[in-house]
Amino acid sequence: MARPAARLSTGAPSPDDAARTVPASEDARAEIRNWYAHLMGERRMSEATLVNYHRDITRFFEFLVDHLGGPASLDALAALQTRDFRAFVSHRRNEGLQSRSVARMISSIRSFFRFLDRSNVLSNASATTLRSPKLPHALPKPLSVSGADAMIEEAGVLPGEAWKGLRDAAVLTLLYGCGLRVSEALALDRNAAPLKDTIRITGKGNKERIIPVLPAAREAVERYLALCPFGLTAVDPLFVSARGKRLGQRQVREAMQTLRLRLGLPDTATPHALRHSFATHLLAGGGDLRAIQELLGHSSLSTTQMYTEVDSARLLDVYDKAKRRR
Repeated sequence: MARPAARLSTGAPSPDDAARTVPASEDARAEIRNWYAHLMGERRMSEATLVNYHRDITRFFEFLVDHLGGPASLDALAALQTRDFRAFVSHRRNEGLQSRSVARMISSIRSFFRFLDRSNVLSNASATTLRSPKLPHALPKPLSVSGADAMIEEAGVLPGEAWKGLRDAAVLTLLYGCGLRVSEALALDRNAAPLKDTIRITGKGNKERIIPVLPAAREAVERYLALCPFGLTAVDPLFVSARGKRLGQRQVREAMQTLRLRLGLPDTATPHALRHSFATHLLAGGGDLRAIQELLGHSSLSTTQMYTEVDSARLLDVYDKAKRRR
């Protein structure tokens, strides 16, 4: 049974539009719409994830047009064998797709076929035989305490309109001082300020968490609002662009790039690195791992545990440098 379409703000297509652009037969296209509506409505996936999953499933059906000699139907999907799925993965590899993208692509296909199975539309055991490639275990790359402080301070004194610099400094302070994701900081509305002792954040999977607000973060937001040239109402965005619209992630990344160049910091000094810095510095200061997990909004403790590896790696690096100086 088709699920009602949901509305997205920008970026990701609606279920109807998502299905319409996939080269599939009518019966398969109807189920693509239902699957996509399920991801959007029940799974509450982020817009970025929806865009990626839609792109992956579109590439899959484009491949099947050539592979099968025409748009795939539900019967054709049920008849696919392991070699067909492997042929698609090989095809995408030959196009230059990297392991991380291949892993996400396989996750998209599994999700679609799992949905078809649970909806009693069709069952294809071969789809479950797809194995994701092993991904390198990359540790987060946080900034040092001095590096994070320098970026925030420098943002507030960049040449140009003063209010924009104070705005960027306030956003970066929330990333570093509260451990927010960029999307979470930019989703705040004007009625969130003045910030109180805690702030309620809705993160991935529509999960809510309550985060303590440091005085430095509260003051940074107040300094920005004091100079912001727009008369923002309670329902307006808290952080706005030069046109008074909600500030975008691309603009925050561009500001960070400017700051990296001015301060001579590495390319790993990204907005998300400030969130990594928040967790790493809390842990180094004796913070409880479970508490840090809740502050970050991680669903699994294993995700938070990677910061213990960062801390250990730093200690070993300091020890190694000390040995070489002897």
